Amino acid sequence: MTDRPDYLLAGRAPELERLRLQSTVWEPAGRAVLARLPRVAGAQALDIGCGAMGWLRALSQWAGDGGHVTGTDVEDRMLDAARAFTADAGLANAAIVRDDLFASALPAASFDLVHARFQLAPLGRADEQLDAYRRLVRPGGTLVLEEPDSGSWRVHPDAPACARLIALIVDGFRSAGGDFDAGRTLPSRLRERGLEPSVDAHVVALDPGHPYLALPLQFAASLRPRLATLAGDAALDALLRDAEAELARPGTWGTTFTLVQAWATVPA
Repeated sequence: MTDRPDYLLAGRAPELERLRLQSTVWEPAGRAVLARLPRVAGAQALDIGCGAMGWLRALSQWAGDGGHVTGTDVEDRMLDAARAFTADAGLANAAIVRDDLFASALPAASFDLVHARFQLAPLGRADEQLDAYRRLVRPGGTLVLEEPDSGSWRVHPDAPACARLIALIVDGFRSAGGDFDAGRTLPSRLRERGLEPSVDAHVVALDPGHPYLALPLQFAASLRPRLATLAGDAALDALLRDAEAELARPGTWGTTFTLVQAWATVPA
């Protein structure tokens, strides 16, 4: 992540809780990718923008006792949360450091695996990000990227207020220079850099009462200033009330956005 004062999701009180939930929901998808990668003795792994949890637990187990995991972020609250998580989980081979993606002090070509999740979507500057990631991967190492695609993000039965709120969130990302549908571009962006990616995608069905079903409301809390600029405070408040009422209906369920995963080996 980057120390930008206008970073779309920075500094919002609900953000830490959302990131913990996000990491829990998508951890099985991350483990599925790691299971397809060769194990490297003494592996050095990097989780960029790890937030409160990220891939730290999965990478710690993948790297093993002889390996090491570095998690990076720039927000003090996220760094503190990640350090507390690694301590509580007993991840003895993991360390958390402050590092700005766009001015990284990490040594080039020093990691066997570099992972970044949901960084293109809020931050934009995709070419700079991809170049920064590739710089950090050791020749023969693996770059793993995960980004969202909003196409599958739905609430059932029909929930028009939730649909409008999701569309507003996507517009909010775009208006700030990000792209909530960045997952669609991952394969082509990696190919542009001479990498041949493998691709997978995951959608999670959310049963009634699942906390991730409320993600549109959680995002709206984190993005409140941006969404209010786009829609107006009164209209946004009305939309949130209607969306909350839809989500509270008995039997309401949903599907997440699509998590697009693309990974590739950096040529030796």
